Amino acid sequence: MEANSNFKNTIEYRKARRQAKEIRGFYIHLTVYCTVIPIVIAINLIFVPDFYWFPFTVFGWGTGLLFHFMEVRKFTPFMGKGWEERKIKELMEREKSNYEKFRENN
Repeated sequence: MEANSNFKNTIEYRKARRQAKEIRGFYIHLTVYCTVIPIVIAINLIFVPDFYWFPFTVFGWGTGLLFHFMEVRKFTPFMGKGWEERKIKELMEREKSNYEKFRENN
């Protein structure tokens, strides 16, 4: 029974560690965004004051940051909960079926 408990704890630890790394990666991304965007705005306003191109950068990068946040928080409204597991199962079954067809023909 103890071995099963240790195994479960190891799996839970690895999952928690992976999630912590994902969160850390998001915070690094957010910090870089908040540091670089003011520089981009300043460059735009100083060197090309006639055309405001910085909103494209803010919006584009901000959209990427939003998707990064959604990935880290496991917020997937487009595919729903369990989509990845179902897709993996579907792909594995398809691969198994293809393999069996191949074996039958050879």
